[in-house]
Amino acid sequence: MAKRENDSISVKDLMGSFIKENNLSKGMQKIQVEEAWAKLMGPGVVSYTTKIQLQQKTLIVGLSSSVLREELSYGKEKIIKMLNEEMGAEVVSKLMLV
Repeated sequence: MAKRENDSISVKDLMGSFIKENNLSKGMQKIQVEEAWAKLMGPGVVSYTTKIQLQQKTLIVGLSSSVLREELSYGKEKIIKMLNEEMGAEVVSKLMLV
């Protein structure tokens, strides 16, 4: 039986290199920003969220409540800052609530 080499690589490092090699980082950011929105905004806001799209550093969030849309519009800068901190990079520069 042949000896195994003990060059262990973590799954996180392996997935990171796979994503970089196949140019999938933008697609992963779109998924991660949806998860970050749900985590930061909580179940109350998520229940009124109809769509989330990331297009060239602009996060477009569809909301079914006009009252909630107005309330969130007052804190756009704070929401952008919180999302970028959660993502660990400058992913969102503009937030559109529709």
